[in-house]
This record gives sequence, structure tokens and C-alpha cells, in this order.
Amino acid sequence: MLRKALSLWILILLAATSPAFAQPALSALQPLPASSIATRGAADAPRIDALAIPSHPLSVVGPRGALLGFQDGSYEAWVFPWKLLANMRITVRMQGYPVPIDVNGQASGIRVRPWATTITYSHANFTIRQIMLAPQHAADDSGAIVLYQIEAVRPMTLTFSFDPKMQRMWPAPSDGPVSPEWVPTAGGSGFYILHLNFPQHTAALALPTARPGILAPYQERAKYWPLQFVLRFDPKRDAHRLFPLLMVLGQRTAGSSPAALARKLAALDGAVRQEYRATRRHFRHLLATRTRLMSPDARLNAAFAWAEVAIDQLRVEATPGHREEALTAGFVNSGDSARPGFGWFFGRDALWTLYAVDSDGDFRTARHEFEFLFARQRADGKIMHEYAQTAALVDWGALPYEYAAADSTPLLIMAAADYLHVSGDRAFIAAHWANIAKAWHFETMHVSTDGFFNNSQGTGWVESWVPRMPEQEIYLAALDQQASAAMADLARATGHEDLASAARARAQRLARVLQREYYEPRLRFYAFSHNADGSVDPTPTIFPSVAFWDGDLRLAADGPMLRRWASSEFSTDWGARDVGDHVSFYDPISYHQGSVWPLFTGWLSVAEYRAGQPLAGEAALMQNANLTFAQDLGSVTELLSGHYFQVLGRSTAHQLWSSAMVISPVLRGMFGLRWDAAGRVLSVTPQLPATWRHAVLRHVPFGDSTVTLSFTRSGAQWLVAASGKAAADLHLESRARGAKLVGDTLHIPLPAVEISIPHHRLPQFGATTRQMKVLDEQYTNDGLTLELAAPGGTRATLEAHANLAGLNLRASGAALGPPDGSDRLLTVSFPPGAGYVERAVRLAWSP
Repeated sequence: MLRKALSLWILILLAATSPAFAQPALSALQPLPASSIATRGAADAPRIDALAIPSHPLSVVGPRGALLGFQDGSYEAWVFPWKLLANMRITVRMQGYPVPIDVNGQASGIRVRPWATTITYSHANFTIRQIMLAPQHAADDSGAIVLYQIEAVRPMTLTFSFDPKMQRMWPAPSDGPVSPEWVPTAGGSGFYILHLNFPQHTAALALPTARPGILAPYQERAKYWPLQFVLRFDPKRDAHRLFPLLMVLGQRTAGSSPAALARKLAALDGAVRQEYRATRRHFRHLLATRTRLMSPDARLNAAFAWAEVAIDQLRVEATPGHREEALTAGFVNSGDSARPGFGWFFGRDALWTLYAVDSDGDFRTARHEFEFLFARQRADGKIMHEYAQTAALVDWGALPYEYAAADSTPLLIMAAADYLHVSGDRAFIAAHWANIAKAWHFETMHVSTDGFFNNSQGTGWVESWVPRMPEQEIYLAALDQQASAAMADLARATGHEDLASAARARAQRLARVLQREYYEPRLRFYAFSHNADGSVDPTPTIFPSVAFWDGDLRLAADGPMLRRWASSEFSTDWGARDVGDHVSFYDPISYHQGSVWPLFTGWLSVAEYRAGQPLAGEAALMQNANLTFAQDLGSVTELLSGHYFQVLGRSTAHQLWSSAMVISPVLRGMFGLRWDAAGRVLSVTPQLPATWRHAVLRHVPFGDSTVTLSFTRSGAQWLVAASGKAAADLHLESRARGAKLVGDTLHIPLPAVEISIPHHRLPQFGATTRQMKVLDEQYTNDGLTLELAAPGGTRATLEAHANLAGLNLRASGAALGPPDGSDRLLTVSFPPGAGYVERAVRLAWSP
């Protein structure tokens, strides 16, 4: 059969090329007018302009494809789940100029907008703009487009060289090496077909008016050559045209003939303008309708908007068939592998992210994610951990990945309750009650003797540990407790009162057991794990911070632990390590024993805010926010070194939950939002920076509508007012002590004096941790005590902001500068010493 199939395919090829079977010439593809796309973005849309750093990654991702590369403009192209090409590079030969020019070496700037990324190549003779997009509404068998806008003084020849791949995403096998074919069209141009051994899988690549470069004949000795498009550019003729790189798949034999592929390319060529504009409209609508932060900090506002965009870009249509859509974990250039970062579907990654998705009102994405996970729920109720884009093409169940982790199951229950709290959508919860109940049954049927869901059902967080894997992590125990409280809310909302009472009682009991089993009085810290024999692993880690996530569980003796988390033991200048740097097996470039994850930094930020430590919470939040502009512009990376400010080489540059950990700490930490849409209650407990006089949150989701929250500083209080469609029957409340509702305005007391730490900025790449840390802040009626740490012999400057006029300020442990209106500088001199040293500062006031 194999020989017969190959013979048939050879006959088809011979028929297509034989004069006896000559076909009419295929129509030529045409460049586009430059006016086809808007080169300027909307004034209200975020935009990042920066110098191109060749080693830094870029990602352009959409529902059906991606362009993954580097800021020198080289890239690989995916039409999911296929990698079509890699190592795209450009060279130029100019008329009357004998030196060939490596165009990628001329990459000078990068502009990132939600709908497109542009690399600008600049030379004395030419400017080339490489405009990259992954359309939101791509046609079948397409998913990414690159547009080349060329300007030049002299005529020149551009050679686009690339490696043909035709490689499926991991773990599906691919069918041998690529066999390229050049198909000529009218006018002397044409397109490439990338063949595999069998005719049902092909791809076609075209660059209008280009001719082929190196295409070795079969008779030539075997040697690797890149494929090339050779484009002759005449400034008089071509200055106002766009040259699109068009890429389509042929996924069935009938759709893989030259004529069929030519039709697909022509259709795509004719649709470029529409696809560009539709993608632009999509992101403009997204930014106009999702939660919008309007604060005095323009950089934070932009990072918040980019986080919304970055999450949305990771919605991918599950293949084959494009019948489902779910969140992928993240993307980065795959190099020589078939794994573009974590470009497939992960349960816990998405579920941690749904808190951000809910709080910016993207309920459609949340519902799609739940339905995707429910469709893959195991018969016993366990929720999946990961599902590759090509899982349906292999025996995925025979591999150890789909249900490898235990934490997806409690996280699903927690996320479902959060969706209910924000959206008020009882109908969706009721429609999927059987799935939720199965997950709850699995969780409660697999417990230790102390009653906690445990690691016997898979990993909790760590996938490796020294000296051995844990039996019951505090991470998993804290999730179990919060999932129990969440299940009580879900059961009550759907009329299952007995179950609600039992789940609430379980949550209360587990909170007590967690405190008893995990707290180590001698160390004044909570243990990493608890073993069946009653022993604990006392390793200091960041994982107890998860206990603060949903806001009801509180660790009774958390003060010393919070203090250590804020210190240089855990907190670098770019985020939080997962283990303290004094641990014997601390390794700053490992995956689980000392690296910095923005995910952990987000957990820490929320924990610090909810524990009344807003200066430490703000520092962690701004570290994540600033990472938006540090590497893959507009996205936040997966993990960084715990010692130097540098991203790890295999870090997924555009990571889903890393961007989510900009949104959640802002809305749930800094602004302290908590929703009860069914009860029509919105709780607001802001801990905003002392320098802010006002702030607005627009389009905050609340049930089936939205509300705008306005924050105005008035003396020693915040005034919070709600407006918009949902405000009419909305009740505002706050967990802040002394807060009260006066008419329709919430009055939230503030201290007489507040402190700010100016200049939250990331260090230079390669730097070590040097910034001051706020270990603790404690207010009394007439003063504030700060515990600070910084490298020995250094100075740091803070600002004191008086909320009441006429106060007499006194400082100990710091030099108090002269008044500047209501503000005064505090200069703290740290004593000499190796490493970080501590200093207590006391600020007192009186009328």
C-alpha cells in the first residue's frame, strides 16, 4: 500500500509538470497598496516604541497562528499546529553598491501594538518595515501574515532566506524532511509548496512578484540549502506597495494540489486588508470595553492594558477542527524543537489566570475555558493539567502529562466560585453542576489522615524537590481549604444547602489544622510540607502566600513570614524567589529552587496588600508591571534568575499567568475589590500610593453590566463613588476600619501621614539586588514605624505625605527634610555592613 501511494503521488507530480498535461498558468499574486493598512495606531491604544535588542524575543500570537522570533526581525511561522518555516532572514544587494547588506543586522527599532508588531530596519539607502500580525479571524488553513513595506533611494534586490519545516507541534510526529517545489505563475513569479512524503499535508508560501532563489535539483548531491524568495525592488514602481508573505496549509489531498493552494493564497492576498482591520478593531473594542485603570501612574496604566491584551492573544482555537477555544500557557521561539514554549493548554495556568479574566469582565473567555476543561475532566472527577495542541493526533492518555498535577482540581472549584461572585451567573454554574460536584468528590475522596487533599494524586506545585518530593505541600493544603469555602458558595447558590454547610465546616476545620500542622514556632515561619509521620519540611518558601489568595483564610502568625518575604532573602529587585537564598539547595537558575517567577511575585503582592503591608505589595506589583516593557514587549516572561536580573534561556517570553499577575494584584490587592454580584455588594478596600490624589476604574464588571469607580483623596480619607449601568442598585462597602457609606459615597479613613517610595524601576540587565526593601509598616494613631533594609553603607530616600494640614512631624532613624507643601523627604542612612542591613524609622506627628 505504501509503494502504491508513493507511486500515485509521483504520477500526480509528473502530470502537473509534464507538457502533455500542461495547465493554464496560475494567476499572479499582487502586492497591496500601502494604504491598505493604517500605519498609525489609535491614540487611545497602548503602544511600545523601543530600540530593537537583537537577543530579545518577540511574539505575535493569534487564535490560529503565531510568529515567534527575535528583535533582529528573524522569526519562525506557525499555522497551528504546524511550524511552516524558521530562521527567516533578509539580505539586500543595492544597485551600484558592491557590498551585500545583512538586513537583520540593521534592525533599529520595534513598535508593538496590540494588533501588530513592526520591526524597522534602517540603512543609509533603505528603510524596511516588517509588519507582523496573527489575525483574529483568520481563514481556514491560515493564521499569520507578514507585510514588508520598503523604501529605498536606489533599486535593490532583497533575498528572503528561510528553513522550510512543515513540523507539527510536540508531541505529534512529523512526516520526514520537506520536499519543496516552486510553482510558477503568470508574470514570472510563483510560490513554494512544501511537500511531505504523503500528499495530504502541504503548505504554500508566497511573496508577490518574488522569484525563487536556491532550489537544488533532485540530481544534485544531497546538501541542505535554505529556501529563498528573491524580490527586485524599484523605488519608482514599488515605493507605495506592501509585499505580504502569505502562508496557507493544505491538510487534505484534495486541497493540496497547486491549483487549490493557489486559490487559497489568492483568497488570503485579497483578505489581508480586511484581516488587518478586523484584528485592529478587535483589540480596540477589547480595550474600550474591559476594565480600564486611569491613575496618575501612566506606566502602570499601560502595563495593566497590555496585560489584558497579552492574555487575550493567548486564546487559541483547539485543533483539529477549530471547534473549541481555550487559553494556552505561553509562547517563545521553539529553536530546533517542536515546542514553542508552552503553546498548549494547561489547566492550572488558565485557572490562576481566570481571576484576572473575571475581574476585567471577559466572561466569554472564562466560560470557554471552563467548558474546555469540563470536556476533558477524567471520569473520576480529576481536572486536567495539560493538553497539547496535537494531543488528538497521538495517544495522549498514554503519556504522563494530562493529569500529572493535583492542583488543577481545587483551583477549578475556586475559579468557578470567583466567576460566580463577579458575574452572578448562577445558570452557568447550575448547567455544569455535575462537573463541579465530580471535582469536589475527587478532591474530598483523596485525603490524608488529617483531612487534606494531598500530593498522592500528582504534583502540587513543585515537580522536583530536595531531598525528596513532598507528601502534602502547604500550597496544596491552602488551595484545598479555599476550595472548600468556594464549594460552600457554589452549593448555596445552586440550592444544595446541606453540601454548602458541610463544605463550610470543612473549610473552617482545615484552616485550624493548617495552622496547627504547618506553623513552626521556633522558625516563626510556615513549613513547606507536612508528612504522614507528622514531620515537616521547614524549608522557607513563598508558597504559604497562596493562603491569602481568596481573602478569607488568614495565617494567624504571618507577620515574621511576611517580613522575610519582603526582605532580600526572597525579594529581588525584579520579583520574588520561591525559596530563600540561604537554603542549602538554593539555585538561582533552577526551575523550582530559587528562580524568580512573576507568578510568585503576584501571589506575594496580593498577600502583602491583604496583610496590611501596601508598600511591600506595591513594590512587588510594580516589579511585574515593569517586566511588561523589559523583554518580549507587552508581555511578561515566565521566570528569571534569582541572582542576576536576567531571563532564563528557556523562559516562555509571553507567559499567560505572568501577565495575569499584573491585573489581579492591581484590582484585588491595591484597590481591594471583592465581588458579590448576586447580593449586589461590591467591597472596595483601597491601599493606593500616597502620591495619588485620584484614580478611576472604568468598566469594572458587576453581574451582567459594569460600573465605574472614582477615587478622590479628600484630606485623610478616600471618597469612592460608583456610576454607570450597574450603580443604581449597587451597595458599596469596605473592609477598612472606620469606613462608612454617606449617601452614595463610600468614605474610607486614611492615616494622617503616608509614605511613598519613589522610582519603582527595574535595574539594568545583569544587576544584582540593591534596592531598599520595606520589611514592615505599622501605624498607630500618632505615628508610623517602618522596618527597612538596604545594602550596608547606602542611603535611601522616602517621601512623607501629610493628609492633614498643620501637622508637626518628627522622625527618628531618618533625616527629615524641609516642608514642600504637604510633602517632606525622609533620608535613611544605613549602617556599614556586608550585604543587607536593617534600620528602623519612626515617624510621629501631632497637631
